[in-house]
Amino acid sequence: MTELTLVDLFCGAGGLSLGFEQGGFVCRAAFDKDPVAVKTYERNFRNHVACDVITPETELPEADVIIGGPPCQGFSSAGMRREDDSRNTLVRVFAEIIATRRPKAFVFENVEGFLTSARGARIVDLLEPVLEAGYRVHLRKVNAANYGVPQHRKRIIGIGGLGFDPTFPEPTHRAFGAPGASIAYQHLPRCATFADAVDGLPPASISPPGTPDGHFVRGVSDDDAKRIRLLQPGQRMRDLPEHLWHSTYKRRAFRRVMDGTPSERRGGAPAGLRRLHADAPCKAITSGAISEFVHPIEDRFVTLRECARIQTFPDSFVFEGTVAQIILQIGNAVPPRLARVIATALHADITNNANQSTHDGALLSFLPTLSTGMSPVLTEVCTRVRDRFQSTKTSQGEPPQWLHPHTSRPGPNAQSQVDGAGASI
Repeated sequence: MTELTLVDLFCGAGGLSLGFEQGGFVCRAAFDKDPVAVKTYERNFRNHVACDVITPETELPEADVIIGGPPCQGFSSAGMRREDDSRNTLVRVFAEIIATRRPKAFVFENVEGFLTSARGARIVDLLEPVLEAGYRVHLRKVNAANYGVPQHRKRIIGIGGLGFDPTFPEPTHRAFGAPGASIAYQHLPRCATFADAVDGLPPASISPPGTPDGHFVRGVSDDDAKRIRLLQPGQRMRDLPEHLWHSTYKRRAFRRVMDGTPSERRGGAPAGLRRLHADAPCKAITSGAISEFVHPIEDRFVTLRECARIQTFPDSFVFEGTVAQIILQIGNAVPPRLARVIATALHADITNNANQSTHDGALLSFLPTLSTGMSPVLTEVCTRVRDRFQSTKTSQGEPPQWLHPHTSRPGPNAQSQVDGAGASI
């Protein structure tokens, strides 16, 4: 396999780097300002990580590809939504670095809240510099479960090629077990489940560090022990007697989410505790997983190592830091399996000189949902993106794939992309 190089910006623990190394790339440098994540990265990769604040002037080595997921807390539905959060501007920094350094390709990853943040302004921050620099870009929302990850994890993926139309990898699996998960790809095999992810793990240790590392049970309060014993697979806090609800759950349980903007600038009504299904994909792993997700069979919370496995990290991958720091790193990471699928397709494009096109920048596809319904804010964003970035045809002479607001009729290429699901494309 031809050796291609990469630089990983905002690398965190290294989920993207690991998947790209598995896909045939060699990392030349990685950057993150979190010193604990840097320690994790250095322990698992060659010593090429720098703990630094990333700016357009940051010195980078030459590389074929630049990858990264700028910090998402400013527009994550799991945390405070602040449009003035300085971390939001790192999207523009990432795009300006791409436009200035002009690697052969780039990969961008972020949470789904990126789409509607500041009513589409963050999309403009990403696309405007790279399209002007000549990149031809796909920007789509995906569910990691559709790529074999045992977890419903919706993320925004951007893939750009300089002078060629990059391949956006086709899904490999059918998601199931969550609302709307089966809207597409019914012809594909089912994705992995929680039971598949933890298969082969020994009983969890009663004390750290556990075997493998991180596979130990954390103590619970008497009240949580009562809650856990009552929960059946698939049940969550609202299924418990109200006197057992957490005080924070009572305060947030009946909040409404309107027009894509959660009240109190936070996500919708929380699940609180939730007992998982063994024979279904896990819910998205976040920093709260080890205090919210109950094992499908055993009366305990999931372990750090189970969360890492659900994120598709190998058992040999060791995380540094406290329990709170480790679960934050795991929850923030890109699943290496998803990263490997993207890397493999991009490696083939570059080495085979495939899909050569003009040097004109273009937004080749914008697919923010497979659903036929959209919130008013997302409808507004789609119109804004289409009007601002309507592109030329692809190198194969086909029109770009767009999600057209106000219609549920599949557009060009919809059959191959969503298996005729009737999504607005």
